[in-house]
This record gives sequence, C-alpha cells and structure tokens, in this order.
Amino acid sequence: MKVLVAGGRGFIGKKLVEMLVVKDCHVDVLSRSEVDDSTSKDRSACFIKGDLLDPKFDFEVLASRYDVIFNCAGELHDEALMQSLHVDTTKRLVKACKVMSKSQNKSIHWVQLSSVGAYGSSRPAANVERVVTEETPTNPVGSYEVTKTLADELIIQAGKDSCFTYSILRPSNVYGKEMPNSSIRQLGRMIRSSLFFYIGKPGAVSNYVHVDDVAEVLALCGFDPRAKNQVFNLSNDCPQENVLDAMAIALGTSEPKVRINERLIRFFVFLFSWIKWFPLKKSRVDALVNRTHYSNEKIHKLLGFVPSRDVTKTISEVLLNNKVER
Repeated sequence: MKVLVAGGRGFIGKKLVEMLVVKDCHVDVLSRSEVDDSTSKDRSACFIKGDLLDPKFDFEVLASRYDVIFNCAGELHDEALMQSLHVDTTKRLVKACKVMSKSQNKSIHWVQLSSVGAYGSSRPAANVERVVTEETPTNPVGSYEVTKTLADELIIQAGKDSCFTYSILRPSNVYGKEMPNSSIRQLGRMIRSSLFFYIGKPGAVSNYVHVDDVAEVLALCGFDPRAKNQVFNLSNDCPQENVLDAMAIALGTSEPKVRINERLIRFFVFLFSWIKWFPLKKSRVDALVNRTHYSNEKIHKLLGFVPSRDVTKTISEVLLNNKVER
C-alpha cells in the first residue's frame, strides 16, 4: 500500500510519518523544500518536493500514485494563505483523487487533520458547561477555524462518491516536546514568576491532547475500515487546576493559589484591552474560564481508542524541552 503525507514535516505530520514507516506500506512525504533523507529520522520515508499552492502543480499525477492520502498541511499564522491552502488546495486535490480513482477503478481514502475549533466557542458564555460531540453543529470563528471547516465540508461532500472515502480527525490543543505554539511555555513563565491567577470559580477545563495520541489516531483512520466516512473528535480533557499544578511541579515552583472574580477581570479587559501591551484579552479570559468538554465516546466505541498520554504527566515535556525562561 502506498500512502502520502502532505504536511509531513510539521509538528503532527512528523510524528505520523514515524508511525507509518513501521507499517507494511510505502510512505511518501510531500514537502515544499528539498530534504536530505540522510539527516531525517524517517529514513524509510521518501521525500517529494512539491508546493500545493503552486497553480501549475499536477494534482492528478500526484493522486494517481496513492491508496491513502493524509492531509496534515495547515497554515497557522498567515491568514492570507489559509483560504488557498486549506480550501482551494483541498478542492483541487479531492477532485484529482476522484478523477484518478475512477480512471484506475480503485477507491482512494483521505485522512484529514482538522480541529475542534470547527465547533466554535460556548454560547452564551465561555463559562457555561458544554459537551461537544461529532453531532454538535459547526460554528467556527477565526480564519483558521473557518477555512479548516470549509475543507472538512468539501471532503464530506466528496465522500458521497463511491470512489472516495474519508476520515476527519478534530483534535483539541495538541501539545508535545517540539510543539511550535508558545502558549504553554508562556503560561509556564507566568507560573514561575508567580504572575498567574485563576479567574472565576473552580472547575475550568483544559482541552489538551498529546501529539503521539493524535498521530496514533490518524494512522488508525488510514487503515481501519471502521473509520471510513467518519468524523472524530479527540481530546484528553482534565481540570485546569490539575494541569497547572503539574506545570508548577515540573518547574520546581509553587502551585498557583490566587483566584480573582471573573466579572472584575472582564471589566478591566473591557477598559484596557485596547492597549497593545495589556496582557489579557477577551479570548484569553474565555480560555481560562472554559468549561467545554470534547467527547471521545465515538472514537472509543468505533475504534476502541482512548488517549493514553496523561496530560498532567506529560505536559512537562514542553516546559523542560524548551527550558522556560526565568
């Protein structure tokens, strides 16, 4: 079996490639830049140079080579590229897959890495208890979330064709040793400096999932027939206090104790958030009072998968690997 990983040099994509090369299949990794295979950990994978954003890129030739395509490509920072990479590229590649699968009389399976951001924030307020399942209506906010959700919809629509199957994985906040996002490290610096304080009543939820769990599920989606034409959420939710206490222990400092009234904090955010250097924004407050839970019931029931990397035991990987500054 031949598989392609688009975005295979990214944070999640690299972990997926590591897991795929030990399986009995040929793994190609699509990359925009030249890669020296001799310096790669994934020496069993073949690296192919190609830019999905290139209008001259031949998607049909690419699609003709594979049985499974894993799409881990994503743009996190440049909003100007999100529509092109997430939506337009998906549309072109899905169309090519359908054309080639019909001409070759075979079915191509697509595994899409998406995000629980597709469901949007809790309504009417972030501190409202909410359980999100795969049946929860999508309501994305933000360019990344909106374009990723549009790509999901394109894939689901394509799945109505008998020659094309898909699996969509929507993880929560993915963390791990080499994560590019600095949010956990910033939080660690605040804890170490005794600047962190809880907001509102106890009971807030941290929505994290380890990169190894994500890669493991992506691989399952690629080869387990029970995953075909399914959308899965994946999160290892746990109490916010437990995560922050674990971070403090890893950093060798005292656990946060101070708790401030949510209404008071939101009042100050309303007054001062327009100031560029003001540390708190509405989105940050929403995250710190979040009470949304992402259910793993479906992925457990269909694929027998339960996240095995305990957040409180593994969050230290991020802090110690990146040496949180004093």
